[in-house]
Amino acid sequence: MRIDLRSDTVTKPSPGMIKAMMTASVGDDVYKEDPTVNALEDRVADMFGKSKALFFPSGSMANQAAIKLHTNPGDQLICDKYAHVYNYEGGGASFNSGVSCKLLEGHRGMFTADQVLAAINPPDFYHSPLTRLVAVENTTNKGGGACWDFFEIKKIGELCQSNNLGYHLDGARIWNALIAKDETANQYGHMFDSISVCFSKGLGSPVGSILIGDDDFMKDAIRIRKILGGGMRQVGYLAAAANFALDHNLERLKDDHEKAKEIGILLSDLPFIKTVEAVETNIVIFELNASVSEIDFMTALQNSNIHAIGMGGGKLRMVTHLDYTDAMHDHLLKVLEALKF
Repeated sequence: MRIDLRSDTVTKPSPGMIKAMMTASVGDDVYKEDPTVNALEDRVADMFGKSKALFFPSGSMANQAAIKLHTNPGDQLICDKYAHVYNYEGGGASFNSGVSCKLLEGHRGMFTADQVLAAINPPDFYHSPLTRLVAVENTTNKGGGACWDFFEIKKIGELCQSNNLGYHLDGARIWNALIAKDETANQYGHMFDSISVCFSKGLGSPVGSILIGDDDFMKDAIRIRKILGGGMRQVGYLAAAANFALDHNLERLKDDHEKAKEIGILLSDLPFIKTVEAVETNIVIFELNASVSEIDFMTALQNSNIHAIGMGGGKLRMVTHLDYTDAMHDHLLKVLEALKF
């Protein structure tokens, strides 16, 4: 039994999802003639209270398109030092949009409105880059699946409005945050100018993200998607997977969260574990004692066919997901409890 906890991106389509994909009505999406993707875009836009949505092959591309739409070359983006748009998108912000990133020293990938205010460059001071955009990631990937306080999100949004700044949400795992915090998509739609959401993580689709915004913001989104190479043809097969995921896999995220919390509790009791980040959703980040070799620990897991991610410096990550079964969970807990270092 292989237990793969490297990421929630390792899931494979269920039989029900495959059936939905194979029976989808399709057309040419470059001509906007695919009925299934058109319906998905309308559905997701409506969920978030926005007027437009556009399907992308990846969350990184959706984020990069949003940055391009919000900024001009030479502008500056404010984000956390842990932000996905800075750390894990290949330097795309600078390559695609010509913008620099002002990194904030947040807590687990989350910063405050006061920090944003202090980071905004004076717009009439032409020696510094023009601050144009603030990007928030919820949940935070590198922060261990942490969920933002919506009150702080609102305060930052008000600050963006008063300073004429764009406000983007990297919502790759926003579905986890909505379930964990009992919040609604519509709440976030009213707060942000643009939102990217992903279907290939906790929701279990094989491919796909969507960028959401209002008419004025989204009018050139399809052009930017084309420039980035993201135009696809009979994409309805993938959109059908996303629709199935929204119908069947949203509420069950609670199961992933519960399993992750149980892993975190057990790890906290093990003598060779130094710290465990607070577990709110489906990501568990923990640190080994200095006396324990990360290589030895990973090897011990792999000997039991358990696979996690080493983050360096003795930190590791496990991510629960819909293909991580109850039987796998029970086995993992037994293996962890039996480890000796």
